[in-house]
Amino acid sequence: MTTTKADPTADGPDAVGPLGPGATAESGAPTGTRREQAFAARRAGTRQQIIDAAVSLIADQGFTATSVEDIASAAGVAKGSVYYNFGSKSDVFEAALAGGLERLTLTLSEARGGLRGKEALAALIASLLEQIRAHPDFAKLLAAEVFRVGREWQETVGHIRARVIEFYAAALREERPGADLSLLAASVFGATLVAGLEWLVFQPEREFDEVLAAVLELIAGV
Repeated sequence: MTTTKADPTADGPDAVGPLGPGATAESGAPTGTRREQAFAARRAGTRQQIIDAAVSLIADQGFTATSVEDIASAAGVAKGSVYYNFGSKSDVFEAALAGGLERLTLTLSEARGGLRGKEALAALIASLLEQIRAHPDFAKLLAAEVFRVGREWQETVGHIRARVIEFYAAALREERPGADLSLLAASVFGATLVAGLEWLVFQPEREFDEVLAAVLELIAGV
């Protein structure tokens, strides 16, 4: 038995896509017929447009001041498409934060590679600064929102945030085995994030190596 789910904002004959056994429209998996694959690809593209628009707007004016109408307009979609793909503004924001943090965990994992101790820590700091430069709106959003409490997405984002900070904690523990370094690791992460934003917003004339050297000097005694 197939299931049919229509995007009320979509146009054309492919607005409705049947789903094969075990597949859902939400998964975006390229299963089934070409028509189903085209529907899934179009929906994934729409979701990303909405997320990108939300990140840009919320980074600029904050979560509360950003409306679903604002996000839809910036994404170039109907308001109903936002609700169809995410359900609420909070769901859009949670998806944006979770996706960005997952990207960051992958980047940090690759940066650490087989390095240990201070070499690993330096590589992680450099990697985070590169990510801030590549995704400045997400970095602003992260600095403004990820430490807030009482948000609907707090548990989801908190879990991923802990994974990010654990990269720093693991490198620090190799220098100081047995110590509780969770707060120090969070401090290194936070200092790098703030230094990166200071660089991009207020001191863009500085070279990447200058910013990296400043953060490394800050943690030289660790």
